[in-house]
Amino acid sequence: MQLVERAFTLLPDNAQIHPLWRRMVNDYGVHGRQVHDTRLVAAMRVHGLSNLLTLNRADFLRYGGITAVDPQDLTLK
Repeated sequence: MQLVERAFTLLPDNAQIHPLWRRMVNDYGVHGRQVHDTRLVAAMRVHGLSNLLTLNRADFLRYGGITAVDPQDLTLK
């Protein structure tokens, strides 16, 4: 965890995320374990983020404004 905490900016959870998450779950008809993905997208929207590094790109295709990137698609310079 220390490596992750040093490498990335940690953004706070806040009161704006929960109502957006609830609305998105209803609007997109999300159920089961994918509600966790929806919460991540809600937090991203609240914080103005659009790019997500994930091994499960397909799980995020339903959300407009989110660019899901598979780590295998990255090129290191």
